Amino acid sequence: MSDATLLTLAVVGHTNTGKTSLLRTLTRNPDFGRVDDSPGTTRRVEGARLLVDGRPVVELFDTPGLEDSMALLDYLDQIAQRGERLDGPDRIRRFLDSPGSRGRFEQEARVLKQLLACDAGLYVIDVRDPVLGKHKDELALLGSCGRPLLPVLNFIHSPQGGGEAWRDALARAGLHASVAFDTVAPALDGEEQLYGKLALLTDTHAHLLAALRRDIAQQRERRRTDAAHAIAELLIDAAAWHLSSAPGDDAVRAATQSLRKRIRQREARCVKDLLKRYNFRAVDFPYHDLPLGGERWGMDLFHPQALKDAGLRVGKGIATGAMAGVTVDIFTGGLSMGGAALAGAALGGLWQGADRMGKRIAGRLRGYRELSVDDAVLRLLMLRETQLVQALERRGHAAQTPIVLDGSKTAGETS
Repeated sequence: MSDATLLTLAVVGHTNTGKTSLLRTLTRNPDFGRVDDSPGTTRRVEGARLLVDGRPVVELFDTPGLEDSMALLDYLDQIAQRGERLDGPDRIRRFLDSPGSRGRFEQEARVLKQLLACDAGLYVIDVRDPVLGKHKDELALLGSCGRPLLPVLNFIHSPQGGGEAWRDALARAGLHASVAFDTVAPALDGEEQLYGKLALLTDTHAHLLAALRRDIAQQRERRRTDAAHAIAELLIDAAAWHLSSAPGDDAVRAATQSLRKRIRQREARCVKDLLKRYNFRAVDFPYHDLPLGGERWGMDLFHPQALKDAGLRVGKGIATGAMAGVTVDIFTGGLSMGGAALAGAALGGLWQGADRMGKRIAGRLRGYRELSVDDAVLRLLMLRETQLVQALERRGHAAQTPIVLDGSKTAGETS
């Protein structure tokens, strides 16, 4: 077995049950290995490490699928010597030294050899499959390796799932601890549950799994915080955009299209950032244009929001003007007693505030109007991005179908 500073796990099971998919989800790497509906996609052992603070704590090995367990059990009986009584691991080692391990049962040999070399195994089960004799023989073979084995019930959300039948079969094989973990749509705390169950079977490595569970929870909170910041920045940018339009229908249409284009591009950038933060690809969420409509025209100069905007501008102007005044104070040796700074602050604030408001008044007199994003569109933006984050949090990195957001909740927001 491995050094106590690193827990090694062999991911084993029948062919095409989701072993590689489990590795993708646990490593948050959608490009790990190869996933296909055809059997026997994984033909060799591949590994990946899980890190905590830059230090590897768990090493996972993806193995080929078991395909001929019934015949292999018969072969083990054939190569047994009369009167010899070997325990499970020794029987497996004898098989690995036999010609059959390099011929007909080469794939099974890779699996059993890897499990013997690891501290424990994760036995991945597709609960949509009925419990058959070949599965029972697989459990017998894997149990002969003498390593702790944690069954992982995959596709547990499928309506064709037979979780109870599988739990009963596992109990008959002496495996009373199992975990439900859907590699396509895992529970938010699915990884913590898996490693918690595994810690019960691998006591000497329980501290490593506890550290990994804490790190997973912390990383999840960091992703949520980063996602909230990205959405907030999108909403601030969208709400802050104001475009001025000259009189005339053509100018209005051009300004409207320009604003819509900016909002769509900004949302697309936010979507890209969210996908990257959750380590998904663009193909996981094909972008659809935001159904914009309801831009609002104009704003009364004395609207509270307009006054607030002007107040911010004046505040910045005061700071700029005050700095200029301080410079004058320095050059006069301080004889102005701060009067120049105060005067500079007042002039700076009045000049910048008047400059902005004056431009808007002059534009109004010439028939210009301001175009900004309607509140309903801002609400729609918030709902879309929030739904996307929720979908990403519940999506396994083995998922192959694209994310589709439910638009029914947002349809009424723009009406």
